[in-house]
Amino acid sequence: MSAVPGPRTPLQRQEAELTIADVAVVIVAEGALLVPSENALIVSDLHFEKGSAQAVRGFPVPPYDTAATLGALTRVVERTRPRLIVSLGDAFHDVDGPCRLTDGDRATLLGVIAGRDMIWISGNHDPVMTGDLPGARAETMSLAGLTLRHEPSRGQARGEIAGHLHPAAVLRNAPRAVRRRCLASDGERAVMPAFGAYAGGLDLAHPALRPLFNRETLVAYMLSDGQVFPVSGKRCL
Repeated sequence: MSAVPGPRTPLQRQEAELTIADVAVVIVAEGALLVPSENALIVSDLHFEKGSAQAVRGFPVPPYDTAATLGALTRVVERTRPRLIVSLGDAFHDVDGPCRLTDGDRATLLGVIAGRDMIWISGNHDPVMTGDLPGARAETMSLAGLTLRHEPSRGQARGEIAGHLHPAAVLRNAPRAVRRRCLASDGERAVMPAFGAYAGGLDLAHPALRPLFNRETLVAYMLSDGQVFPVSGKRCL
């Protein structure tokens, strides 16, 4: 069952409009992407249960990341009321992550999904998932003329929205360097930030990210203090 589309409120500083391959989208400060024409919400690299995965491997990491990530996701969904949620891969840090969810976190996640269509795109961390969470699985999907996938394609890929690389922008011409998660887009494609509380970031100047974009039109939509700050990619590279 699909949710009834909610009313769109005027853009605030917690959102920024952009166009990807002629499709209008909106980036929100938590790091999610809205496709208003489809009433769809896209998130990437949630990495649920990363803390518990690290603990299993002997690293004393506090297991609070899933609750924090779910809190941010809940706020976005309540505010935007999408009919469709798409996870762009690495929703869980490993294939057994769904089985390690606490009862409370599982209930919260099911509440977020309830009444909405849910698509789980496979990632490198969770090519398959255990458990019985609702929703469909896919390797890639098309939405409003855009191609959604986990890992960015090599070379030109007009209309592609991907995750995987966890982009972060660094401003070095300030009194001190400022580094923040960002959505990176040159208007042709976009790479989304990691939504997960414990997910790291890769600088835009990194060799894995830099070749994906036209430097002349690249914009880093930096996320900080509940706001979105569009910054020319030239300032970050």
